[in-house]
Amino acid sequence: MSMMAGLGAATSKVVATPSRAARGPAYLLLAPGLGYLALFFVVPVFALLVTSLYIPVPGGDVGQFQPAFAWQNYVAALETYWPQMLRSFFFALVATIAALLIGYPIAYVIAVRARGRTFLQGMLLVLVIAPFFTSFILRTIAWKQILADEGVVVAVLRAVAILPSDGRLTATGFAVVAGLTYNFLPFMTLPIYASLERLDPRLVEAGADLYANGPTTFRKVTLPLSMPGVVSGTLLTFIPASGDFVNSVLLGNNNTTMIGQVIDSRFFKVSDYPTAAALSVILMIAILALVSAYVRRSGTEDLL
Repeated sequence: MSMMAGLGAATSKVVATPSRAARGPAYLLLAPGLGYLALFFVVPVFALLVTSLYIPVPGGDVGQFQPAFAWQNYVAALETYWPQMLRSFFFALVATIAALLIGYPIAYVIAVRARGRTFLQGMLLVLVIAPFFTSFILRTIAWKQILADEGVVVAVLRAVAILPSDGRLTATGFAVVAGLTYNFLPFMTLPIYASLERLDPRLVEAGADLYANGPTTFRKVTLPLSMPGVVSGTLLTFIPASGDFVNSVLLGNNNTTMIGQVIDSRFFKVSDYPTAAALSVILMIAILALVSAYVRRSGTEDLL
């Protein structure tokens, strides 16, 4: 019997291992995607790395550079623009937290409270994704009008003495964070909704059967099971918000400049390509390090 069991296990291992001929079609199916990534991701990133090491041509015109290994470009870029880098991460973090506080209840209502009511769920989901139907810039300009000095929001805040009589909301850090939160709110809400939609209602009922009240059931059952959606939503919000520059340009001032705005200026206005490329590489590495630490700390390494 033991010999037969060993033979069966060996046979199963042989069958489970795909042959080279069977793996061939799989490689062919992967080839277009891998080629696309190589052409539009690997090659541009490599070109960015090379450009970040360039030096100006001696005696040349503005915007003329030559290949070199000027690693000091990174040091100079950090020494000059570290405040904008830290400000970008701070604004992105605050916007991510605000989007989580707003998006989680919205996702919970759609996925849990409206469960079984298909029409209501569909309408609520349409309202969540409706901002995507308009341009990103138009939505940001709309916030500029909403927070304008002569707008209703400022008038109400002044009337209740929350805002001084000469206070304003536009051209402030608050306006930039508000714009980031609004523009990236769907990226937070939809992943959380997807996690809550897959939640088995019987688990919540089991918590009630074990004499847990509503808040305890939410804290012990619902929230842990929705953590993959929370982690995905925070990543989808924090990463693009860190490199955003549209909100800081339209809603901020010179004291709210973000690193994306600096990179855009160095590339297209000043023609300082090495500094812009170095800042881009630093931003990518910093985001990758922060995301890796966050995912491992949250206990969802399988998302990477």
